[in-house]
Amino acid sequence: MQLQRHSDKIFPIDRTYSPPSAGTGEYHSTPRLQLTSRTMPVGKLEDKIPDQKYVLKRGNYNIRLADSLERRSEASALIKRMYSWRGYNTESTSVSSSHNQTTLEALSGQELVGTLALRLDSDEGLLADKLYEPEINPFRARNRKLCELSKLAIDPHFSSKELLASLFNLAYIYGRVIHQATDFIIEINPRHAGYYKRMLGFHQISEMRTCPRVNAPAVLLRLELDYVDAQVSRLAGVHKPAERSLYSLFLTKHEEKKIANRIWHINEATTFGWNALCG
Repeated sequence: MQLQRHSDKIFPIDRTYSPPSAGTGEYHSTPRLQLTSRTMPVGKLEDKIPDQKYVLKRGNYNIRLADSLERRSEASALIKRMYSWRGYNTESTSVSSSHNQTTLEALSGQELVGTLALRLDSDEGLLADKLYEPEINPFRARNRKLCELSKLAIDPHFSSKELLASLFNLAYIYGRVIHQATDFIIEINPRHAGYYKRMLGFHQISEMRTCPRVNAPAVLLRLELDYVDAQVSRLAGVHKPAERSLYSLFLTKHEEKKIANRIWHINEATTFGWNALCG
């Protein structure tokens, strides 16, 4: 299904991007498609970054993978601070360690200013299954490969369209380019939904419900990644301020190929170190 771009007037996004998430990660009876990565690398890494822990360096911020307990603890602290500021329940803000989940961290200098988690669908389920399993299961039945975006938080002093676009861009590269996902889903406060529909092409697929994890209203949005492919091919690298789409701030296909290689190399190094440690 081809999604239509929204061309209505943009309103400023709230200064803190912290959509609510839900779910228990419990086992569900509906079969889950395991996402398998493509054979990587797809070519030589052409532009070495001096500090290889960073996946992307752009402007005055850098983005890395939260691949250690210390980094995940820092991300959890930022999420808790931003959710608390919003009046959300913060008991479920911890960033967990799982082979099905990766967490991105954005830093300005040494200060953590943003984070976003990406969870691959599996037998462990998705956070959104707690409220929206009936809405999610039909996509699984059609052999769609789902990824869930959650735990998005950005310090209001550093928020910008560019930073938000970079986090979503890297999530897209990780989910789509590396793991061949077909759809993103995100559980979000209804007051933020309009922005995500206009700027990224999400569609709402549920009614509003109360998310018990954060004690706030939530709706479920879905984004077809075929649509994202087309928007990236058409708009990436344009950087037109008037463009009503975050995709104009995405990396080009050539650039995303190099980022995918970089993520692959970092993951390989992390896996090798962990295996060596465990014997």
